Amino acid sequence: MTDDTKAGPDERLSYEQARAELASVVERLEAGGTSLEESLALWERGEALAVICQRWLDGARVRIDAARQEPAS
Repeated sequence: MTDDTKAGPDERLSYEQARAELASVVERLEAGGTSLEESLALWERGEALAVICQRWLDGARVRIDAARQEPAS
């Protein structure tokens, strides 16, 4: 998630931004009171945000694993 020139607006979200928006989406869904169409749109947005968060976490895991394998200087 480092090439901002080719990434869409969602791909430029930081982990923290995506997580915060996802939490907001979940709160709105749990609160209810939205139409079926709006609920589906919120669900889809939440799924997209979850994918972004998972990519960040996967990338962090790769970096941590690589750092742990580097010999100490």
